[in-house]
Amino acid sequence: MSPTFEVLLVEDNPADAELMMESLEDAKFHCNLHVAKDGIEAMDFLYQRGEFHAAPRPKLILLDLNMPRKDGREVLKEIKQDENLKRIPVVVLTSSKASADVAASYALHANAYIPKPVDLEGLTEVVKALDDFWFTIVTLPNGNH
Repeated sequence: MSPTFEVLLVEDNPADAELMMESLEDAKFHCNLHVAKDGIEAMDFLYQRGEFHAAPRPKLILLDLNMPRKDGREVLKEIKQDENLKRIPVVVLTSSKASADVAASYALHANAYIPKPVDLEGLTEVVKALDDFWFTIVTLPNGNH
């Protein structure tokens, strides 16, 4: 059995979050998935504020762009400007295929941009690729905390 990794999914749509959980299971991606329902909750998780005071540091962040209260662009900008957070890989996983969103995400230092597949099979393939790439092929820096 492979090691278990901490992953933060920032997703405001409960159906999409559930689909991601199913995809992780189908792909046999061994992770502890934490879900933040918007950007404010994501930053509270990352800064270990309030109910997230004991939250673990994720090894990967899967970030939706279009969310209430604080959108993914704002979250990405804040993460990448913070010395303690900027080394955590952030994969933008969103329904937007707009070239302006792709360009803006990379300008804010997203590590990858993936248009969100609409079905379980497609999302499971994406999850397998993420697992292979981020946790098998790539060497990440130690001390992401």
